[in-house]
Amino acid sequence: MSQSILLITPPFTQLNTPYPATAYIKGFLNTKSITSYQCDLGIEVILKIFSSDGLKDVFAQLESKELQSENSQRIVSLQKEYIKTIDLVVSFLQDKNPTLAHVICDGNFLPEASRFMQLDDMDWAFGTMGSRDKARYLATLYLEDLADLIREELDPHFGFSRYAERLGRSAAEFDELHLELQKPDSYVDTVLLKLLEKKLLQFQPKIVALSVPFPGNLYSAFKCGQFIKSKYPEVKVVMGGGFANTELRSLSEPRVFEYLDFITLDDGETPFLNLIEFLDGRRSLNDLKRTFALTNGEVVFYNNSKDKDVAQKDVGTPDYSDFELTKYLSVIEIANPMHRLWSDGRWNKLTLAHGCYWGKCTFCDISLDYIRRYEQTTAQLLCDRIEEMIKQTGVNGFHFVDEAAPPALMRDLALEILRRNITVVWWTNIRFEKSFTKDLCLLLKESGCIAISGGLEVASDRILTMIEKGVTTSQVAKVAQNFTEAGIMVHAYLMYGFPTQTAQETIDSLEVVRQLFMHGVVQSGFWHQFAMTAHSPVGLNPAKYNVESKTTTVGKFANNDMIHVDKSGADHDKFAEGLRKSLFNYMHGICFEFRLDEWFDFSVPRTTIGKNFIEYVLANQTEIELKPTTKIVWIGKNPVLHQFQKSKKGKVLEMAELSFANKKDHLVIKTDLQSGTWLAEWLPKLSAENPKVYTWVELEEDFNRHNTTTLTLYWKSQAISTLRENGLLALN
Repeated sequence: MSQSILLITPPFTQLNTPYPATAYIKGFLNTKSITSYQCDLGIEVILKIFSSDGLKDVFAQLESKELQSENSQRIVSLQKEYIKTIDLVVSFLQDKNPTLAHVICDGNFLPEASRFMQLDDMDWAFGTMGSRDKARYLATLYLEDLADLIREELDPHFGFSRYAERLGRSAAEFDELHLELQKPDSYVDTVLLKLLEKKLLQFQPKIVALSVPFPGNLYSAFKCGQFIKSKYPEVKVVMGGGFANTELRSLSEPRVFEYLDFITLDDGETPFLNLIEFLDGRRSLNDLKRTFALTNGEVVFYNNSKDKDVAQKDVGTPDYSDFELTKYLSVIEIANPMHRLWSDGRWNKLTLAHGCYWGKCTFCDISLDYIRRYEQTTAQLLCDRIEEMIKQTGVNGFHFVDEAAPPALMRDLALEILRRNITVVWWTNIRFEKSFTKDLCLLLKESGCIAISGGLEVASDRILTMIEKGVTTSQVAKVAQNFTEAGIMVHAYLMYGFPTQTAQETIDSLEVVRQLFMHGVVQSGFWHQFAMTAHSPVGLNPAKYNVESKTTTVGKFANNDMIHVDKSGADHDKFAEGLRKSLFNYMHGICFEFRLDEWFDFSVPRTTIGKNFIEYVLANQTEIELKPTTKIVWIGKNPVLHQFQKSKKGKVLEMAELSFANKKDHLVIKTDLQSGTWLAEWLPKLSAENPKVYTWVELEEDFNRHNTTTLTLYWKSQAISTLRENGLLALN
């Protein structure tokens, strides 16, 4: 292979961890012995600007400029303080000098501008935060003040996790983005392109692949492409990623290829490998896979390759080796616990399975390959990759980035993690389905799960049926309770404005959400307004859902979001602010006593949901059904058996005492000698660390053979009840 390859994530995605797309591709290329290099220009631009030298340059740019606001004037007047403190603050957010937390919290170290005005409203939140967390929050406000200055005075497109996002959203035509790209380079552009050129000179690539997962890094990707094609025309520029996969499937705009040479869709492994072979002269242009290119002035989609997509077992382990992982910043936002998890700390990102095992939700782009084609791998292979990534990165935190992690695979992965005795901290996205029993949640917690997020969507059973979510509000509440009682944080994705949703259903949904937070079974949430997309069942058949599409023509550039009119639903836009405010307060455990109409500045209907609805649901949990195939697993310590006798009504009974030395306490169980001896023999066999997992029928046969009673009866005893409370799990 004669092509040298540079994989780039353009600004901006996240501050705390690299977006994983290039690591996935690099890991796959490793399996083909193809050398590649990768970089995250987003974090590099941030670190360049937010440094003492960078801020000196920023302030120098503003010397002769008339400032737009009092806030900018204040920051500029404090420029010496910002230049003095910036390197220390960035180092602190990189976890390199934790002792700085003390002076940050004292309140006299950081210069403060408008972002700090919100502190008066949030002082109560610091009671639950340690000094390091409070300091990171204050340091985050400090950076946001500086970001406001840059946005107001130098570059209106700037944002920490997005850049010129508006230009990439619903851009059916390329005109506005093309026009913006013709303007002189902005300040941030200048920083970006200097860093890009440094990479080009360092790696001398023949191919540059740009990953564009979001609208917020589309503009910078085109800016990179523009620079490369202008100064290094011999380098071929390829774009792929989530934005292309959802927005550019009907691309016909030739001007796009003034900035790029190729765009690939969906899973990138085979299309990119085919493209490398083409550029190496070993494959024809016509024989590419899911690739756009410009031919004779027209955009052509080439998809004649006979090569299949790479199976999950063959994609390789994501390779983070080029990233300078210690330079990422852990920032803190108080408002939303799940968003805080997203932005705080370094997470290795890994997919458990390709696509969504459910694949029915009518608001979701289930017609697209990355969701439609479900393919899972084995727990053993996943654990191999986890161990390899821990060794490579030194980080044992994982975000499993599935559309919805499959419960059976999560169970098997948890068992494999425990079997290998490795320490992993992880979180993922799930469906609130009944498979997540209390026992499964306890197993997931034991394996390192700290949080899950899942779609409650509209807490209305009628709408959930229309969505084909496959859950009910009662089921969501029970599953959320199971996770919460296991010590796993629950985040709910919430939706309003689904077609035909009435004002009554919106208010009833809010009441369900209020009760879920009040009873503590959901700790985090976020409201999204329904958006109709071209690749969802609603977008493909609007009439079926009683909505009218106002998107009458297909644009030459991006086509996904569709303008629509809900013929029979409420005026959904009006509810946005009230839903946001109420949820913000519920997440902080306050204002549950407020009437729902107090959150809105217009008349809303009274809820029809009973005030004890969730309380009743939570009180009516059902016992797990024991099937012959039910897996019985022990996650506690092995017991020490002691025999003793006790007298009862003149009879001497032979008894057993099982003693367990746990991390926090000492558990003692007393039972008859026959059953106790059986337990002492079997609990070590049932340990999650053992390769073999025993089923109910195997235990039942052995117990019934050695005891005078049956396991079905003994399972209801006090001894088993105590063991069930302390780690004896039944997993279906």
